[in-house]
Amino acid sequence: MANESLMANAIRALAMDAVQQANSGHPGAPMGMADIAVALWHRHLRHNPGNPHWADRDRFVLSNGHASMLLYALLHLTGYDLPLGEIKGFRQLHSKTPGHPEVDVTPGVETTTGPLGQGLTNAVGMALAEKLLAAEFNRPGHAVVDHHTYVFMGDGCLMEGISHEACALAGAWKLNKLVALYDDNGISIDGQVTPWFIDDTPARFRAYGWNVIGPIDGHDVQAVDRAIADARRSAEKPTLIVCKTHIGKGSPNRANTAKAHGEPLGADEIKLTRTALGWDHEAFVLPQGVYDEWNAKARGDELESAWQKRFDAYRAAHPALAAEFQRRMRGELPDNFTDIAADVIAAAHAKAETVASRKASQLALEALTAALPELLGGSADLTGSNLTNTKSTPPLRFDQSGDVVMTDGKPGRHINYGVREFGMAAIMNGIALHGGYIPYGGTFLTFSDYSRNAIRMAALMKRRVIHVFTHDSIGLGEDGPTHQSVEHAASLRLIPNLDVWRPADTAETAVAWAEALANAQRPTALLLSRQNLPYAPKSQLGGIARGAYVLADADGGAPDAVIIATGSEVQLALKARELLQAEGVAARVVSMPSTTTFDRQEREYKEGVLPPGVPRVAVEAGVTDFWWKYGCAAVVGIDTFGESAPANLLFKHFGFTPENVADTVRAALQRAE
Repeated sequence: MANESLMANAIRALAMDAVQQANSGHPGAPMGMADIAVALWHRHLRHNPGNPHWADRDRFVLSNGHASMLLYALLHLTGYDLPLGEIKGFRQLHSKTPGHPEVDVTPGVETTTGPLGQGLTNAVGMALAEKLLAAEFNRPGHAVVDHHTYVFMGDGCLMEGISHEACALAGAWKLNKLVALYDDNGISIDGQVTPWFIDDTPARFRAYGWNVIGPIDGHDVQAVDRAIADARRSAEKPTLIVCKTHIGKGSPNRANTAKAHGEPLGADEIKLTRTALGWDHEAFVLPQGVYDEWNAKARGDELESAWQKRFDAYRAAHPALAAEFQRRMRGELPDNFTDIAADVIAAAHAKAETVASRKASQLALEALTAALPELLGGSADLTGSNLTNTKSTPPLRFDQSGDVVMTDGKPGRHINYGVREFGMAAIMNGIALHGGYIPYGGTFLTFSDYSRNAIRMAALMKRRVIHVFTHDSIGLGEDGPTHQSVEHAASLRLIPNLDVWRPADTAETAVAWAEALANAQRPTALLLSRQNLPYAPKSQLGGIARGAYVLADADGGAPDAVIIATGSEVQLALKARELLQAEGVAARVVSMPSTTTFDRQEREYKEGVLPPGVPRVAVEAGVTDFWWKYGCAAVVGIDTFGESAPANLLFKHFGFTPENVADTVRAALQRAE
């Protein structure tokens, strides 16, 4: 029989030694959760260290990411490609053991965690993806999608407001294969949490529609094992297991104190802890017997091989479904996607409709969702405004028994997230991380502030998540400055690896969607108008995908000035060009729907669009500071909050008129003389 006490102490030893060597980190949670980890990872978790990407593996998320050494120890001990040298390099430059877990850096890490609550929310997205894929692909006698999502979390995850958004949805969606183990140790960085955290957590989760087990002794492996087994039997509810633990367990003087939370134990305390644990090995030395007990390679190979046999039988019975499942889990678009996208773009160009870009987005989505079954949409209670629903995406619903309601043999593909922007964004990250779906979701652009940290995490993780942000400027009108986005476009453009598109018409919107889908390595934000935008006639479409292109050039020669515009302001630029042209001023209009995409182009292309030495004026209904990076001589923008009034009056009030743009160009040319 396995010596599970020794296995837990191995985690404690690695955690305290790595943190001590780095002189940085959080030893307390790994030491306190070691027994919980033994119960889950040694007795229940279905995974294969030899193939971290096995499609039907259980997903494990460490939401309290500061406890990263717990996960690194588990990955090292169970046989993942994480040698002891990487453990010794904890929190050091270029190591595979960064301060908080990062997906695609450490083998076996499913998501990047650190901002508390988001890991838990990612897990909700993963569990939803599993449930939908099972409903879509499993067939009688062929359960090829059948795994659980487990998440470890702490007090901080539950204090963050996002946990309310995500866990309420998990209950509504009846995600019975989601199991959350709560490290209830009562300690945070500031000390005992009782003065500021008095929630009745079990009652709160029962109110969400969860199955709640405990409190139990989190240091009793048998008790945790039984709780997990009970959770796995839940037919229609996610499960919360409340585990009472002692932070820093084993440390004679630091256990149950805030000092165990976020700082090394210290050399003297580590010696005392070794004695208290009966661990008589030097730092980073583990007996072979411990490795033998923990090694999960053989068991992982057996599990995956057994699944592969089931999948082979499934493929023999349902070859088309099997091929589709594999394609989608690889994250590959259909072979004919380029043709699909080209048709959508060509249709938009041919029709040349005058519609709001939010409507242009829906028009593109009608074709795209019909052709791409992996598109999984949604909205934060603004479907009628965001226009993220299509004929191919009926609403996602669940029956009383917890099963997915099917429409024409398929699950619904439009999610009503409710007024939960942050939760929606982080759940979409979890869906993308799981694989099988490309998530997109909508809200007003001004509420991107609520979603921002999850958007940032998608960019950091390089995941294809698409944010549909409508009502993109003062063009919103009467709702006033609380809803009128001013700084948001510039703010989103500052996030590395996030593509931001603010299209001017139907063709640019279709291209934006095509680029968002084709780019598997970054998320995308689409900034769309409420008001109608006339189609901008264009001689060629190829330049749109490069982020900026010459929409209307100077007549008869080189331009005297360049007007750069985005979105609804492109029409102002075109009209200002006509005014200037009548006076003999040759102006070029550059539509720049995606500054982030344009910035990645080669210098020759950028200089061809924005010729050096020619004065430039930017026009956008947002803050002006962003635009100086393009060497502009002037910017027509708005550096105050908006006002409450009809949109047409607001644009005139804030100087967004052809006449003012033309005047600004003239002044720039005079200064350049």
